[in-house]
Parts: sequence; structure tokens; C-alpha cells
Amino acid sequence: MALRSASTSTKAISGKTLTIALGQIAPIWLKRDATLSKVVDWIGKGAQEGAQLVIFGEALVPGYPFWVERTEGAKFESSLQKTLFAHYVDQGVSIEDGDLDVVRKAAAQHKIAVYLGIMERAGNRGGHSLYCSMVYIDATGEVCSVHRKLMPTHEERLVWAIGDGNGLRTHKLGPFTVGGLNCWENWLPLARAALYGQGEDLHVAIWPGNRRNTEDITRHIAKEGRSYVASVSGLMRRDDIGDDLPHADILRETADDMMADGGSCLASPTGEWILEPETNTESLRVTTIDHQLVLEERHSLDVAGHYSRPDVTRLIVNRKRQTTTEFDD
Repeated sequence: MALRSASTSTKAISGKTLTIALGQIAPIWLKRDATLSKVVDWIGKGAQEGAQLVIFGEALVPGYPFWVERTEGAKFESSLQKTLFAHYVDQGVSIEDGDLDVVRKAAAQHKIAVYLGIMERAGNRGGHSLYCSMVYIDATGEVCSVHRKLMPTHEERLVWAIGDGNGLRTHKLGPFTVGGLNCWENWLPLARAALYGQGEDLHVAIWPGNRRNTEDITRHIAKEGRSYVASVSGLMRRDDIGDDLPHADILRETADDMMADGGSCLASPTGEWILEPETNTESLRVTTIDHQLVLEERHSLDVAGHYSRPDVTRLIVNRKRQTTTEFDD
């Protein structure tokens, strides 16, 4: 585990700064409570380094479903797939039942904001399906938004449900306005535009892992939005498959030595690297960013401001939380 600070490439002119931590860690795979304990530990490490925001990867709690593409995940009525899915749902995160209370307590104790990727068991959708959700918890421990991934990618659709626009929200954090998206939905221009239109200037992109996902789009979004962009990934190795998981032997047999190698990184509003993608290690990289550079780069391009034409093109966003039932009591 690498724990270190890094300097930024920005000029500290205004003094309007924010210190952020990129927490690239592996889950205690498919074990919710153990992974949450690890997250709490790393929140404390970020706070010790002076971070005001700590970010973790997509689906970190309890982990990404790496087995699906390796074990005939699309085979209908497969007893293996049913068993693994049932375990996955059982280890999902129910916010209503207090599963995130330990993280909320840690955020409040250390006065640090947190972005965390979870597999959410959504109470308003019956509680038996999983949503790939990105949770923002502020420095008082309040859950301020839960963004359910709009469209799971490829094999993810076999185990994840489709989300909605309710979590397309930004939050004030020091001098910055922060927002975020899960994995490949960062490629969706309109999802990005929904955040740009709310003043986003620090974009958080979370991933299950792999540099191939982060090294191009991180700098692309930074240049497009003239924002800081933090991409934070997880790790997953064959050795992370525990003996007590269902079908552990099959999971190990079909796994790669390294299924998610990280790739966490941070780009500036100029598109230059502040922290280049890092792979193959757990790390907590802490750095301070200056809002002055956002203002300087918005001089030439502000996609929701002076370089927009709302009289020609506008985006309408439905942020209603979707459910199958509404009751009048």
C-alpha cells in the first residue's frame, strides 16, 4: 500500500483550494461489512493526510461481478449464476437499513466528504435487485445524493438494474462544485451536460479498475468541461477471491491474475496530468487543487456559460426517482 501526497501543477494565486484523496483499494470481495470496515480505515488515512474529500471506486462495496463474463453469465436458469446472484444481493448495501452508517459516522468524525461506489439494494424497488450507485456523503455524515448508474455496461446488465436521473446532482465543496458518474456513463455527453449545467468544476469518475478505461476519458472530460477530473478505480486480483465464497474453486479457475489493475488519476482543467494513472497497487494519493485554474480556463470555453446557445439546444433532465408503485394513504 502506497500512501503519499503529491503537489499540483496549478498556481496557488487565489488560495481557494481543496485537498482531495484518491483511494485506490481492493474490496474484501463480495463481503459487504468487511469492505465497509476497510473503507472506514482509508477514510481515516485520508483525513490524516489533510484531505477534505476522499474518493473510492465503482461497485467497491461489496465488489464488481467479475464472474459474469467468465462463467456463462447469460446462461438461462443456471444454478451457478443463481447462487452467485443471490449471494451478491445478500451482500448488497441497503441505505435505508443503515448499512452505510459506519461510513457516515467516519465522515462526520473526520469532517471529510466521501464519494463511494456501492451495489445498492433499493428499498423503493423491492430490495431484491442491485443498482450500481455512487453515493456522496458530506463532511457532516449526511447522504446528499445516490446516483444509480443510468445504463449498466454489457455483461453488467445480467446482474445490475437500470438506474434513473435522481442522482444527477452537484454539491458545493469549498470553492468547488463537485459531481460524478459511474464508469462508462462518463462517455454519455448528455449525462455530463446535466452536471456541467449545475456548475460542476470538479468531476468525479469512478471505475471498477483498469488504466485502459481512465487514461483517455479523464483528460477528455477535463478539456471539455475545463474542470478538474478525478478518476478513481478499484483493484481485483485472483488472490482476492476468498475460500468461503460460493463456487470459490470455479471463480479462481476462471479468473485472471489481475482483473482490475487500477488506473486512478487526476487531470487539471488544461487536460494535463496532475496525477498520472497508477496501476497494480493499493494507494492513497492526496493532492491540493486550486479553483483559480478553473476560472482561467473558462475564459476561452465554458460549455454551460458563454460558449452555450440555450436558444438553439437545451437539455431536459428527469430527476424523479423511479418506482413501480405510488401509494396515496
